[in-house]
Amino acid sequence: MPLPQDERIVALADQIIAQFDRIFGLHPGFRPAHAKGIMLTGTFKPAPGGKALTKAPHVTRESTPVTVRFSNSTVIPVIPDSSPDANPRGFAIRVNLAEHVHTDIVAHSTDGFPTHDGKEFLEFLEAIAASGPDVPSPKPVEVFVGSHPAALAFVQAPKPFPVSFATETYFGVTAYAFTNGDGKKSFGRYRIVPEGGNEFLADGAAISQNFHFDEIAERVGKGPIRFKVLVQVAADGDVTDNATVHWPESREQVELGMIELTALVADNLVEQKQIIWDPIPRVEGIESSADPLLDLRAAVYLISGRRRRAAPLEEPK
Repeated sequence: MPLPQDERIVALADQIIAQFDRIFGLHPGFRPAHAKGIMLTGTFKPAPGGKALTKAPHVTRESTPVTVRFSNSTVIPVIPDSSPDANPRGFAIRVNLAEHVHTDIVAHSTDGFPTHDGKEFLEFLEAIAASGPDVPSPKPVEVFVGSHPAALAFVQAPKPFPVSFATETYFGVTAYAFTNGDGKKSFGRYRIVPEGGNEFLADGAAISQNFHFDEIAERVGKGPIRFKVLVQVAADGDVTDNATVHWPESREQVELGMIELTALVADNLVEQKQIIWDPIPRVEGIESSADPLLDLRAAVYLISGRRRRAAPLEEPK
């Protein structure tokens, strides 16, 4: 996974990571976002209609192994599952095509993203960092969201607490270009939907600090956890290079296949420290769109991943 050639993207990624450090403090060996996580293994099995959208190898094979990671938001490795800051939840999927060959899907439980590009996202983080409890209103973050409707919409979007990581829908942030065997290209965004549908806790429900992590470990021990991998397909004229722009729910959704999770990953903390997710598809039949967040996210993941790997492995505290 190489760094982008554009030095400006690398510099911006460094600045963004520094802002996460400023907001949440340093937690060596953990991610600068979605630090608290758990990894599982299973398989991806394609749906019959997936080939109409893409010729990607995992859509043409009978099944392909997957590794996934569920996570809470923020860089705090011990954030209570009951904290509002634990939302949106993350779901990252690695489709293991061969040794050292894979394609990833990185999604979270809120549809969309607060900013269009990395420069805006850095400004958002800087505003958060400058808005401590002693700062009078209007705080810098209030000013920012007040002048950026997409950020305000993201902040105000409902973020209910799921009954389980397995009862939540997850959304791909950016669009991708999907090409089928006949050369037809379509743009789409991933949507990962639990087989049994969404299920949320009642408002104000009391849960333990590690409720969702204990629950998912217990659940997978009792039987497989299944998610449908869908792609919401853009229509002609839909914006495909701006993650803050939503497409109508009436847009077609193509099922690529089913993820079936069957076990926890052994040496979970070690494996979480090592794996570096990649939002760039790097597989035949699926390509990046022109969304400016893609190269930036790839740089952030790689730079922070290298830093994480170099740190001593410690239990979260």
